[in-house]
Amino acid sequence: MSWTTPGGYAVRPATQADVDGARSVMLDTFYNDFGYGYVPRWHRDTVDIRSTYLDDPRHLLLVAVHDDEVVATTGVLSQGPAHPPHPRWLAERYPSGTTAQLVRVYVRPAHRRRGLARALVRAACDFIADTPGYERIYLHTNVNTEGTESFWRSLAKEVFDARATGEHGPGVATVHFEIPL
Repeated sequence: MSWTTPGGYAVRPATQADVDGARSVMLDTFYNDFGYGYVPRWHRDTVDIRSTYLDDPRHLLLVAVHDDEVVATTGVLSQGPAHPPHPRWLAERYPSGTTAQLVRVYVRPAHRRRGLARALVRAACDFIADTPGYERIYLHTNVNTEGTESFWRSLAKEVFDARATGEHGPGVATVHFEIPL
């Protein structure tokens, strides 16, 4: 499974050779876009990409590569949202095992607006559809990041707008979405 997008980007499953580049995209997003940096209880997967994504057949890390550099990522995990910080009803609606959660849909700023996130999400959804046992696709996002809210609203259905609850603390505007399987 590998695609080439306009502009010469290769979208494909990550390999061990991509781990450092993918981690760099993720960490730069936490620090530069989100402004709060690495938070261990939220970002453990970025430390151990290999066992989280590469060694589990129900998980996947996709990358977009340009000139041998990882410039975008998208992950699939077989877990739903955790309670806490998310509401109990949300965790019950999206149970681990049957829920595919999209995570780490990040594109380096210099490579945005080229269709990479959409291509990565499409590839992740194809993987989910072809993987036995998944019944739903869930994600949550911080809509304070420019373009994020409109992007997800073009692909997914809002399940819960948690901005009023502040479930992740000040400055994090979380909205939960589902993509039809």
